Amino acid sequence: MSANPQHTPYHPRWYRAPMPIFWWVRRWIHARFILRELTSIFVAGYALVYLLQLRALGMGPEAYGRFLELLQSPLSISLHGISLVFVMYHSITWFNLAPRALSLRLGGRRVPDKVIAGLNFAAWAGMSAALLWVTLTG
Repeated sequence: MSANPQHTPYHPRWYRAPMPIFWWVRRWIHARFILRELTSIFVAGYALVYLLQLRALGMGPEAYGRFLELLQSPLSISLHGISLVFVMYHSITWFNLAPRALSLRLGGRRVPDKVIAGLNFAAWAGMSAALLWVTLTG
């Protein structure tokens, strides 16, 4: 009995070229794609922090105060700064990809990609401005 039951003397093994683990580093387009996919970890981290904030808010003022103190630590502030950069990169690349994911037709003609991306960026800027206004005016 052979070590490989699927291998027979009449069926040669297929050749598979060795693939290095960091194959994607060789071309910038692949590195950007992998970096974009890795930034989703930071998006999930932001979502988790906000869910924990809602949980602390529901537990009462003391728990929420402790949570806010935790967020004011230097480690938390630096992690939020790094996360902000990665989440913005994730958002920008998604808005640039949106025209490929959404084929919008208006009057029988396809809406140009720049218009779809521009509307996404405009909505993002408008919502950010509204959130900033609510935050600063209290």
